[in-house]
Formats: sequence, C-alpha cells, structure tokens
Amino acid sequence: MDNLGDLLPSRKFTQPPEIKIIKKFVRDKFDEEVGVEAKPNAIVINAPNAALAGTLRMHLHELSEICQTDKRLVVKIG
Repeated sequence: MDNLGDLLPSRKFTQPPEIKIIKKFVRDKFDEEVGVEAKPNAIVINAPNAALAGTLRMHLHELSEICQTDKRLVVKIG
C-alpha cells in the first residue's frame, strides 16, 4: 500500500481549460478574482460580492461562447 505523501507529489493536477478562460476573463474585464469549480453538468463561478455576481450573470452568454462549453454556467456569491 502506497503512502499518501508519496503519491501526491507525483500526481499532476491540471485545471480544465474553461476554468482558466473564466478566471482570465474576470481578471481582465473586472480586475477581480473568482473561484471556479467544474462539475459534471455545470461550471460554478464563486464571486466575492453581489455586485460582481450580478454583473457576471449579464455576461454568461458571452462566457459560454468563449469557453465553447455546453455545461451550464452558475454564478454564486461566496
């Protein structure tokens, strides 16, 4: 049985391209950082405040086209 400490350094964790695209879009356009989580049927964007969340909701169609994804984009405040 392998030790967890031995397995983790050898494992490479890569983000899906949609996550990088969304984070870059928000950083470039709004100068804010968001958390993005990929789930099987959705991509959840965690905005730090309600103002950014409301603004991002207006840009979901644009983000969906840029990411070229069929997953549902969800914005949460958190």
